Amino acid sequence: MVYYRNPYPWRVNMSIYDQDNLCSDYKTCHCPYCSYMYNTCNQYPCHYTPACPPIKLKDYGPKPFVVNIEEATKQNNNFRIALWTGKHFQLTLMSINVGEDIGLEIHPYLDQFIRIEEGQGLVKMGDRKDRLVFQAHVRDDYAFIIPAGKWHNLINTGDIPLKLYSIYSPPQHPHSTVHKTKEDAEEHH
Repeated sequence: MVYYRNPYPWRVNMSIYDQDNLCSDYKTCHCPYCSYMYNTCNQYPCHYTPACPPIKLKDYGPKPFVVNIEEATKQNNNFRIALWTGKHFQLTLMSINVGEDIGLEIHPYLDQFIRIEEGQGLVKMGDRKDRLVFQAHVRDDYAFIIPAGKWHNLINTGDIPLKLYSIYSPPQHPHSTVHKTKEDAEEHH
């Protein structure tokens, strides 16, 4: 196999391969932020342009993983799906329907990071379940942190599904969690 020098070493850390010597499982990708190769089994998918195959939404942890998180988040239609679960943190994708919310909850021993990729909502937090004194409006490209021990909720106040990703440290849900609806999530919680 012939290896070529990567013309964009700051973007990726994989070599570009000789196209003539590739197995049939690999196809060329024209994304500027990937290794220019993607495996059709989606083990290491590239997801920058519409020409790329859709992201296979599943739990890839604890293996090394690279993904266009904005595209994966917008593609997700499940209430919650674990995209990567490791020993020390977890990445989940969520889609909150219009007028719905995550549900009032507390995580006594973990911190949580949430970033909104599409839609708008109202986040509420507080030290008591009946006293959520912190409130903030959030929308595309906003992120917020929920410290351990804070009651919180996120309500979709927009007219499209609220698409977000959440990082829990340590993990909150079992490996390969998929909750298609809020009712599924409540049933398994």
